[in-house]
Amino acid sequence: MNQPKIAVIGSINMDLVTRAKRFPKMGETLMGVDFHHYMGGKGANQAVAAARLGADVRMIGAVGDDEFGYEMLANLSRSGVSTECVKTLAGVQSGMANIIVADGDNAIVVVGGANLGLQAEDIWAFEAQIAEVDVVLAQLEIPLSCIMAAAEIAQKHGKPFILNPAPAQKLPQELLEKVTLLTPNAYELAISLDLPLDLSIEEQIAQAPCPILMTVGSQGAVYNDEEGYLHRVPSFRVMQVDSTGAGDTFNAAFAVFWKTKGMAAAVRKACAAAALSVTKSGAQGGMPFAGELEEFLAQQPE
Repeated sequence: MNQPKIAVIGSINMDLVTRAKRFPKMGETLMGVDFHHYMGGKGANQAVAAARLGADVRMIGAVGDDEFGYEMLANLSRSGVSTECVKTLAGVQSGMANIIVADGDNAIVVVGGANLGLQAEDIWAFEAQIAEVDVVLAQLEIPLSCIMAAAEIAQKHGKPFILNPAPAQKLPQELLEKVTLLTPNAYELAISLDLPLDLSIEEQIAQAPCPILMTVGSQGAVYNDEEGYLHRVPSFRVMQVDSTGAGDTFNAAFAVFWKTKGMAAAVRKACAAAALSVTKSGAQGGMPFAGELEEFLAQQPE
């Protein structure tokens, strides 16, 4: 396979995960079961997943000049992701997510930190690097002005721009018109387009001003072709351990295989990669390598 070049523009976070038997009440101090910290942030997750699947990946984002920042940069480098376009912001904390897991659910507080210090001019400063890639992949954990800059650069240089609209927010028409492919779940698409939440998948996609590749959880994914026909791609049955990062793995895998394998095959590989990712703990912990993905798919019926 030709090694695709991908620019991932987005967040870099440290996930601080505490597991407890139940959620604490207001004002209560509760003894936890255990604590772990994981590398996260939707941008970093997608960059690592794409690199593991064989892509030449450059990360564009920001970290703080703190211990977490240096640890996250080292992790990206170890994972085969180029960090030459990651800014280290002096006197700023790195982004982090504080996560409590209890009763089969979780509560999360995200502190944007350095991610929110990224500016549109920072993205334009890396225009030459973006112009060299095959695919540009972005999410919404950095300022929207940065996403718009990325979309404008991609359009200027004729590069496909994939936007994973998470966390969900209403998107301006000006941005949607520059998106080559939007990759939401049903809730994210409704919020992005300011649509009623009770619309069917078909009704939602029909009102989108750009092509849609929608993830539908354990059911796989749905996308529309140039004639507006909907195609459904099923997911794969696995033993789920931790679903964190499954969506990021899906987006990364699709970006890796889209141009070389075509839409249908890329979506199937993305569904398989996402399924594999939930079999281990941590957003990046279960992200498969290329060999693991191919071995898994070889065991599945077509």
